[in-house]
Amino acid sequence: MDVLLQAGDAGDWVYKGEGAANLILSYTGSSPSMIGKVLRAKKILNDKAQPSPTCEVFSSSEQLVWGEIPGLVESLKQDCLPQAYAQVMSQHLGANHVDGGVRARVSKEFLEIVGKNVLSSRPAWRVTASAIDTSADSALLISDHSLFSGKPRGSSCIAVEIKAKCGFLPSSEYISQENSIKKQVTRYKMHQQLKFHQGQISKISDYNPLDLFSGSKERIRTAIKSFFSTPQNNFRIFVDGSLHFGGMGGGADTVHPDETEKCLEDLTKVSGLQPSDLIELLSEAIFKSGVLDKLLVTQKLDDHDIEGAIHLYYDIISQPCLVCKNITDAELLHKYSVLHSLSLDKSCKIVRDFLIAATAKDCSLMMCFRPRESETTDSEYDSVFLESVNRTYDYKAYFVDLDVKPLDKMPHYFKLDQKIVNFYTKNGEVGRVPCDSSKGGSTSGDDSKIQLEH
Repeated sequence: MDVLLQAGDAGDWVYKGEGAANLILSYTGSSPSMIGKVLRAKKILNDKAQPSPTCEVFSSSEQLVWGEIPGLVESLKQDCLPQAYAQVMSQHLGANHVDGGVRARVSKEFLEIVGKNVLSSRPAWRVTASAIDTSADSALLISDHSLFSGKPRGSSCIAVEIKAKCGFLPSSEYISQENSIKKQVTRYKMHQQLKFHQGQISKISDYNPLDLFSGSKERIRTAIKSFFSTPQNNFRIFVDGSLHFGGMGGGADTVHPDETEKCLEDLTKVSGLQPSDLIELLSEAIFKSGVLDKLLVTQKLDDHDIEGAIHLYYDIISQPCLVCKNITDAELLHKYSVLHSLSLDKSCKIVRDFLIAATAKDCSLMMCFRPRESETTDSEYDSVFLESVNRTYDYKAYFVDLDVKPLDKMPHYFKLDQKIVNFYTKNGEVGRVPCDSSKGGSTSGDDSKIQLEH
């Protein structure tokens, strides 16, 4: 598909959301080839001192890491890295759950106009942190997975976006004794404590990723309930492609607690489903589809943890290890010296697997539902039966935000990891958390005003 978007097309694209690396624009025009599409336009950080959120070019070290994957390094020359990397991720997550999209050429004027048009829709903190990259000459055009084409007349299409985060507790031998809490408490829970302390969130979420990835229908339901109480940047609900619950730009407190109940009331009006119905629908689909199983396997490619992988990073970039120089524990130093003695090929594989796992830990799952017409006996889509409304729903599941992580972010990953763990180790739980979610017993937000059950 040879697409060129110029200044005159800018008015047809509106703000839909954004992540760290991309601005998501939704098409509102009348072109048949564009209806039901979104555009992922690259962003650039306003603070040049921060690590880049995307790979613009591969350094010589990155070419070593990714050189084993056919076509990936070459794809940069053709400005189609996102599609090539989506192909890499599809081999792990399943081709039927990954949309590689197509490259759309964009003019500088188009990006400048769009950037100005969406300013008022973007969260203030996102505007401060980043802007659309007007030097880019292309963007990624993909299907809008918050929509179901050809939905039955009179019914609504409902889509749920979940940023599931890391779904396992690490067990790497390279985790230092002083950081052993990582093997007992989820990264998500520890990070919540730090965010609360820093004022990034006003309430600590009860969400436990171990529940969502457990394979237990009851624990999956518990995880979904916690999203409704504190969606933060982990949970959004769309009705017919329009956002009705959760935040526009992935901020931490995307729905203020006082507004949550009203948002749910409005959601019920437009979707025709009670929150308890939505919880059951989503839980049933996640359980039945097993869609998170491959995601968890992909996340577990990180079998060395950042505390192991960081040493191999320094070997790959041919620099003295800045971590080893600060370690006095002889046993730990011996373990790390074994890592430093690995072959370059082995080091590259471990770091490559770490970066693929990092994508899997940071991506989102989009599940879209539509009521199945009563006379339909066969469908290309899987389905779930929602007993509370006596209706069958078709559904589809796609992973989105599958961006390649820059190699030079490795030191950032290490420093953030140490900061999160150090804070939790020294301070424990600084906000209200009803129980220890690391034991798989998270709550459904009992203090919330929201009634999630009939």
